[in-house]
Amino acid sequence: MFTGLIEHIATLTSRIPKDTDGGFTLTFSSASPILEDCHVGDSIAVNGACLTVTEFDADSFKVGLAPETLERTNLGDLVVGDRVNCERALAAHTRFGGHFVQGHVDTTATILSLFPDSNSLRLTFQLPSSTPLTLSLLPSLIPKGYVTIDGASLTLTNVDDKAQTFSIMLIAHSQEKLVLSSKKVGDKVNVEVDSVGKFVEKAVRRGMEEIMVGGGNGGALEGMVERVVERVLREKGVLPK
Repeated sequence: MFTGLIEHIATLTSRIPKDTDGGFTLTFSSASPILEDCHVGDSIAVNGACLTVTEFDADSFKVGLAPETLERTNLGDLVVGDRVNCERALAAHTRFGGHFVQGHVDTTATILSLFPDSNSLRLTFQLPSSTPLTLSLLPSLIPKGYVTIDGASLTLTNVDDKAQTFSIMLIAHSQEKLVLSSKKVGDKVNVEVDSVGKFVEKAVRRGMEEIMVGGGNGGALEGMVERVVERVLREKGVLPK
């Protein structure tokens, strides 16, 4: 579990293909501030993707990328020299900020526009057009709600369900702390929608399905509605009393 508060920006210094599964081994350097308490097997979110540390030294750490990670994230597009957002897994004694971030990237989005607004930076992102995954994620994107972009917890300023786009604003402090401010139109970012929203949406959808099919608690509700309708029809003389 993570918070979406980026601790450090590291640099990709090595990208080696795996012979076994089509994945890669990546090495990130200039990472000493997040390696003081590191152990093999620890989780570090890299651009929002929860990855397992396989090796490390005082300045660098290695992780493996499986095909699923390559399909879901922008990590496969990284080249040596690219910088990435990093956050260690949440510790029990840590003050909690941001929002609950799982480190399970849902999809990628493309930067559609980027422009300064006073000392802030406004960005709009385009989700993959009309895919089942996009349609399932849109209910969890709401103005003033949370979204995780390349691992950073950010506030949504606008959502256009029809265009399947969403927008955020970076204050000056965030521009200094995140790799997002150095990206350009057309670049891809990792997106994880608010997990709480996903759970609520699923629970509501399941409840509505039960009502529609008349099963579970929905059957009791359906019976109550039928009795009310029948009573009204009898009072109006549509049905015999």
